[in-house]
Amino acid sequence: MEDTAALVALVQEAGNAILRIYEQDIEVETKDDDSPLTQADLASHRVLVEGLARLTPDIPIMSEEGAAVSYEERKNWSRYWLIDPLDGTKEFINKNGEFTVNVALIEGHRAVLGVVGVPVQGVVFTGDIRSGEALRFADGACAPIRGKSRERGAPLVVVASRSHGGERLETYLGDLGERFGEVQRTPVGSSLKLCILAEGRADIYPRLGPTSEWDIAAAHAVLAAAGGDLWAVGARDLPYNSKESVLNPEFIAVSDASYPWHDELPEVP
Repeated sequence: MEDTAALVALVQEAGNAILRIYEQDIEVETKDDDSPLTQADLASHRVLVEGLARLTPDIPIMSEEGAAVSYEERKNWSRYWLIDPLDGTKEFINKNGEFTVNVALIEGHRAVLGVVGVPVQGVVFTGDIRSGEALRFADGACAPIRGKSRERGAPLVVVASRSHGGERLETYLGDLGERFGEVQRTPVGSSLKLCILAEGRADIYPRLGPTSEWDIAAAHAVLAAAGGDLWAVGARDLPYNSKESVLNPEFIAVSDASYPWHDELPEVP
């Protein structure tokens, strides 16, 4: 079993490297896919890659900011670290604090362990689906977290992207209102949305737009360990490392995996 305390310390170290740059004037480059890149992304990447290589030298690493790994190579990996050194670069640039550091252990096609740091808040979330334990570390202490139980008739609390939305999402939120009654909407950036579900502060997160596997894997593990669920639209799960592209299908994430969502959710437009 991996050393969770060491992983938490490593994610905190990466977060501190980000914060040193966050407090300065931020210089932004543009990657080939037109997404923004800062020195903070690269600083966090270096901390995580060096730390994971030291902690688990036998486990390969795939990072958003690292060299591309072909599917021909990684399809043979039985387990690997999948990391996003800074998820929510737009939130970082806008200085709203809603960005995260993400480290996930993938086994087979599942995210079995996730560590998500929120540097500005000084918080780290962990989730291990093998033990069913999800924790929140803050102020030198840790406490278990659990998704909220969905009660019929209660307002539906939705987390949605702060930077990505669109007409289809608005249509779907309207359909949710017709199906569930009152809908309360909370805009949040980055993988923090999944952690808010894991803490029980919201019911559902519909993602009708592009993401990559490293964007969500760590928080997916946190959510699953906390009793939540996440699946691709039109499917029952969302596998990792099962195809050449690292782009995810659109997905739905929920805080309470025991609720009959598949029977009650409207179709995605």
